[in-house]
Amino acid sequence: MLLTLWFVFFKMGWVTFGGGYSLIPVIERELVLKRKWCTLDELTDYFAIGQVTPGVIAVNVSTFIGYKRGGIIGGIVATLGFVCPSLITISIIAAFLQNFASVPVIQHALSGVQVAVAALICSAVMNIFKGAVKHWIAFILFLGSCVASYCFKVSPVFIVLTAGIVGLLLKNNH
Repeated sequence: MLLTLWFVFFKMGWVTFGGGYSLIPVIERELVLKRKWCTLDELTDYFAIGQVTPGVIAVNVSTFIGYKRGGIIGGIVATLGFVCPSLITISIIAAFLQNFASVPVIQHALSGVQVAVAALICSAVMNIFKGAVKHWIAFILFLGSCVASYCFKVSPVFIVLTAGIVGLLLKNNH
């Protein structure tokens, strides 16, 4: 089980271009739909918690799911599986970056990757939106969070904490 856990996260670690948010559709496909290791609601919760805890969101999510599957050892194995590809890739890039960073072909390729990552993030946001915003109050909370983040540059920590408090207050009133 631990070897499978490590391999699954190692495989996902190879496709983390663009950071944690670009990995949401990959994690959803692999862990929710294919392996059924968590539900979409659980994954949304893991991303929310991962957002407000120290570290990289995707690594935090790996740790949460690994822990769910195999306790503390499972969390460690999943985390190590996920970060190994990044460590390998960054080491290789660091060794050669100065030689190739100014090459126009490399710059254009990276620009193309950025566009693809933006599309993956939009897709992930739409999937999470469909699962999380099921009530008009949730939609208002969503809009308020977007405005707070985009227009007023409010820290994601405060947005998530405020949304959690509002959720608790609403649950207690129903």
